[in-house]
Parts: sequence; structure tokens; C-alpha cells
Amino acid sequence: MTEHQAPWPAGEVLAGIVERVTFHNAESGFAVLRVKARGHRDLVTIVGHAAAISAGEWITATGEWVNDRTHGQQFKARFLKTSAPTTEEGIERYLASGMIRGIGPVYAKKLVRGFGEQVFDIIEGAPERLREVGGIGEVRAKRIVAAWAEQKVIREIMVFLHSHGVGTARAVRIFNTYGADAIQVMSESPYRLARDIRGIGFKTADAIAAKLGIEKTAMIRVRAGIGYALSEAMDEGHCGLPVAELIPLAERLLEVSEALIRTALDLELADGAVIADRIGAADCIFLAGLYHAERGIAERLRAIAHQPLPWPAIDAEKAIPWVEKRIGMTLAESQRQAVGLALASKLLVITGGPGVGKTTIMRAILAILAAKAVRILLAAPTGRAAKRMSEATGFEAKTIHRLLEVDPNTGGFRRGPDHPLDCDLLVIDEASMVDVPLMHALTRAIPAAAALLVVGDVDQLPSVGPGQVLADLIGSGAVAVVRLAEIFRQAASSRIITSAHRINRGEMPDLTRAEAGSDFHFVAADEPETAVARIIDLVKTRIPRRFGLDPVRDIQVLCPMARGGVGARSLNIALQAALNGEATPRVEKFGWTFAPGDKVMQIENDYDREVYNGDIGFIAAIDTEEAEITVGFDGRDVTYGIGDLDALVPAYAATIHKAQGSEYPAVKIAVRSQPVLRLLDNRRRGWNHRSMLRHVKLARSRELPQARRSVMRIPFFVPKPLA
Repeated sequence: MTEHQAPWPAGEVLAGIVERVTFHNAESGFAVLRVKARGHRDLVTIVGHAAAISAGEWITATGEWVNDRTHGQQFKARFLKTSAPTTEEGIERYLASGMIRGIGPVYAKKLVRGFGEQVFDIIEGAPERLREVGGIGEVRAKRIVAAWAEQKVIREIMVFLHSHGVGTARAVRIFNTYGADAIQVMSESPYRLARDIRGIGFKTADAIAAKLGIEKTAMIRVRAGIGYALSEAMDEGHCGLPVAELIPLAERLLEVSEALIRTALDLELADGAVIADRIGAADCIFLAGLYHAERGIAERLRAIAHQPLPWPAIDAEKAIPWVEKRIGMTLAESQRQAVGLALASKLLVITGGPGVGKTTIMRAILAILAAKAVRILLAAPTGRAAKRMSEATGFEAKTIHRLLEVDPNTGGFRRGPDHPLDCDLLVIDEASMVDVPLMHALTRAIPAAAALLVVGDVDQLPSVGPGQVLADLIGSGAVAVVRLAEIFRQAASSRIITSAHRINRGEMPDLTRAEAGSDFHFVAADEPETAVARIIDLVKTRIPRRFGLDPVRDIQVLCPMARGGVGARSLNIALQAALNGEATPRVEKFGWTFAPGDKVMQIENDYDREVYNGDIGFIAAIDTEEAEITVGFDGRDVTYGIGDLDALVPAYAATIHKAQGSEYPAVKIAVRSQPVLRLLDNRRRGWNHRSMLRHVKLARSRELPQARRSVMRIPFFVPKPLA
């Protein structure tokens, strides 16, 4: 297949011989090339992506010219096609580059001298003749033939991908995932790309499939679309959808008939890709992985709950006065009861809003059990939450990912049933943030003999990922639960905390003008444009001047939504320009601009770099020559290639969901009045968010209740106290 089978993409075209490969990242494919281009007297710099590239190759690049502030004029290639050189000079340079194992500058010269422009024909058609060249024996000849065959396969695959509209950066990812099978996979099952490759979703795979001639009504497409519809729902937090909602959603996404979708659904059910279950009166469909994960959580928690305590009986009447002296605090009656229950429980949930003493209870429990030589592990979903947990309790805490020991080769965890955690008690804080897949991995790694203490605020937003583990544990009625409601005197002086509890009761918070020393202030704005200007003024000038805070590192803007005039995306652009607009050098990638000093957020789990979804960092440096960006995360530098920046977004503003479990010295929340009033109305009705619960007790069933969030969830946010 050649590039002539599909039109070459629109844009300026450059063609020429690669003189030098200045930089090439084998993993991402990003390359900086110096090229002797047709029609250009001097060498030109081309930046783009290539699975493999070497001096001497002939390239055809489509893209546009850009003026880099550091390196000057460059040609930014969106598509980059390579072909073997045809001149003796180009062949020698190509062979001498080390691209083909077994040939360096010396043997390159010998081969060209011996075979001229026929070198590649000899390697491919008469490899035995290679031994006519002095110094090339049987072993070296075999290496040369194998390496040339590999390069030829790479070139053919890239041409095939280009001819079907795949940009070079994605083409490299496809090749790195499937290797020599890339063409076969794409031809037979292009929708696998969406499942297997980061950065390629159903829509991209669907566009490729269309260019391969797959019709809209093809069953392979509609079956893949069922998973796509469920994945779209999963991105909204659902573990599954009622059939009555799934069918219309799939119709809208795929633009095919209901009859065709039902046929595809039957086939997916028969193959076990999705699973049907009945929740209340609704017939529901679930992605198989999530369904089995929920069952796994229930089975594991049931096993944990039915084992005896891993420590001898503790007399709470004696232990509590001892620990009060130890921590220098007198516990309230509700806190004493919670500590006593924790000392006698194999599986316990402690929940409550801000200022009700959850941290104090944790400190007391841990101090008592540590004195009894109980082996304790502490974990939280994010690095920031784990750090705060360590500071509050005096015990080391880790992120759940670090605790489970991520295996970067598989993306899974080393800790599991065959290699469980070494503890008698595991404490999980900020449990409202834990989704079903992570809870499943965690429960698989907890020894059945160990106890589990789950701490979190059930009135906070549910997890970003699918499910609502904390709410379901509490709603099951099968797990011991401590609900804390008493706001203690010190916390009651915080308008943030009192406002949060008013919202939970369905009451409007006090928005009157606050005193100078208050931690809660309300600023009104009539129009989005006015709101943006006031937010910038507050973040850039007023809050730093009043409280002595750094506007980038200490102040976080939060929004209920990503889109809209006062959404996270538009505010990020405005705040970045106001707070870091002059920083250089600047890199534009994936719709964002990045510069040294920018606050950024990781938006997906990266097990190789040990950076996880929601982690906040600051760009320390940008090396345009090496095409790398260095980001500092909690004192640890992490390097990204330019092609990997789709994992980062600016974080001057973030959605409230993404900020779960975090604390900042100051927070500016941009909210519109209508959603707030709707929220308060729902809180008065006792609604947290809309869901369907299967209330089944662990004592009678192998399953926990499984929450199914409806398509329209109602967002709400309980602010954390200022540090």
C-alpha cells in the first residue's frame, strides 16, 4: 500500500534527505531533524514524529512553518513519511547511522563500494552476497538481513497508517503497541485502538474504520459502540446504565437504528463483554470488568468482616484515658464511642463533615493500637491527601498506588492475593475519592486476617472514576458506621465549616459581608465577563496582598464545570495570561500553552513516572532542544517528552471534582446562583446525588450494594478548612 491510495493531507509539503537526526525519542517518536530539502539552499529543521528515522533517508513531510523563540524557524510536521535512500551518498549515510545493527561507518563504506546503489536489493534478494564484503561473516550478515527486514516493516506500517489519515504521533503509538501486527490489527479490528492505546478514543478509531471502508451499520462498529456508550457513562461516574438509557444513548452516539443496537447488545452479552443485571425494577447493562470488580469488592470485604480481630481484646475504658493524655486532648462522648467501636471492629467506616473530629479519632485509634504493637498501614487516594494524613496522625501514609506498588510494565499492581499487604490494620482516608477499580485492587491486597478502617466524608462529591464506594458501604447497612455530626468549638468559628454544614441541611450559607479576619468571603458578579475580571483581581492582587500568599502556588480557583465563560478551561487561559504570560520558552501542544512556572495537573495515571490523575505540579524547565519539559511534583522532578503533554493540563483553575481531597491555603470558587439553588433544594430533600442502590446485606449475600448513578448527576461541594 502506498500513500497514493489516499490523498496526502492538506498543508505545505517538504521533501528531502535527512542530514542529521538531532533528537529522537524512541518511545514517543518525537524527532528533531536537519534536512537538505528540495528548493531550499540551507538545511532546514523539521520537528515531527517517526517510529524510526536515520540520516540518509528520504522524507516527505506535511505541516506548517513555525517560528520558535529559541531555535528560530522550524517546519512542524503533522505527517512524516520516510523511504530508503536511493543515492550512494544517502545510502552510505543511512547505513553508517547505526540504524541497521551490524553496520557502522566502516562497513557502510565497504558495502556501497561493493554494491553501489544496489545495496538494499542485495540485502533483500541475495543476502548471501553480503559475505563478499571483507569482514562480514554469517552472523553479521544475518543481523543485517533481520534489521533491514524490521526497518522495511516499520516503513510499510507507517505508510499504511498515513494513508488512512492517522497522524504520525498516533501512528508511532500504534506501531509501538502492535509492532509488526499493526496493519493486521487495524484492518481486522480498528476499534481495538480505542481500547488499547492511550490518546485514541472511539471517535478516532471510528474515523479510521470509515477510511478502511467499514460501514456505519457494520456489526463490528455497532458492537464496539455499545462499549463506547458504556465508557462514556463510566466517564460520568456510572458503573452501568439501565437498558432504557443505554439504547437511546447508543442511538445518538452511533446514529444507527434501535434494532441494530439491540442485536449488537445481544452479541456482546453472549460474548461476555458486557453483563446484564436487574437493579430494582430496571434492567441494566454493565461493562464486564466493572461488574466483576464490584462483586470482587463485596466478596473480599465479606471475607475480611468474618475473620476474628488481629489483636487481643482491648479495654476501651482504660485505653481512652491513656490516649487522651498521650495526644493531649479530651475526647467528646461521640469520639470516645467511635474509638471504642474501632478497637472492637474488623471493618468500620467513620464519616462526617468538616470540623467533626475525624482526624482526632484516627490519632487516638492509631496511638492505642501502635502501643499494642499492631502493624498499621495508612493510605489515601492522592499524594496531597497522604501527606496531610501523615502530618495529622504522626504515622507514615502513602498513596494507594504507592502502597499497592505499581508495576510499570503492566500498569497493574504487585500487591494482590499472592503478595498481600503486610499489616494488621489498614486505614484509608478520603475514601469518598476511591472509585470501584481502585477499591477492587486495594481489597484484593488486604489480608483476610487484617482489619480495615475507612474514613471519609460521604457528603463530598463521589469519586471521579466509576462508582461511589463510600456511600455504598454506608448504604448497605452491612458495615459498622460511625456518623459524626457535632461541630467542635474551634471548628465552629470557621465560616467555611458552618457554611458547609448549612449546605448539607439544605440551607443557604451566610453570604453577608464578613469581618476582616473571616476565612469565608462572598464576592458577587452579574455577568461572566465581570466574574472573570474579579477572579483575576482576587487571585493576582487582593488575596496575595491581604494574606501574603503566592498567587500561583497558594491560591486555587475551582469551578463546578470545565466549560463555559467561568469554567475551568476559559479561566485557565485567562489566569495563565495574567499570572505567567511573559514566561519563556513556550510550547503549544494539544490545545494548551506550557511555560516555566506554570501550574499543571496530571489527568491520567502514569505508572512509569509514578504520577497519578489529579496530581498538581509546577513546570521547572523546558528544554526545546531535547524536546522535554521538567515538572516538579511534591519536590520530585518528572520529565515529559513534548509528545506526552496530552497527560498535562494547566491547573490555575480546576473542576471541583479534580480537586477532591486537596487542601490549599486559599480557594476561590466560581459558582452560578441557579445551580446552587437547585442543589440546596435537593439537599433539603435529602438527596446526595441521584443513584440506584441495591440494598443487600453482606451477611446474606456475596455482593455489596451497587450504586448506579443516573445520567444527570447533581454536583455539590463541601469546602475544606483553610490551612
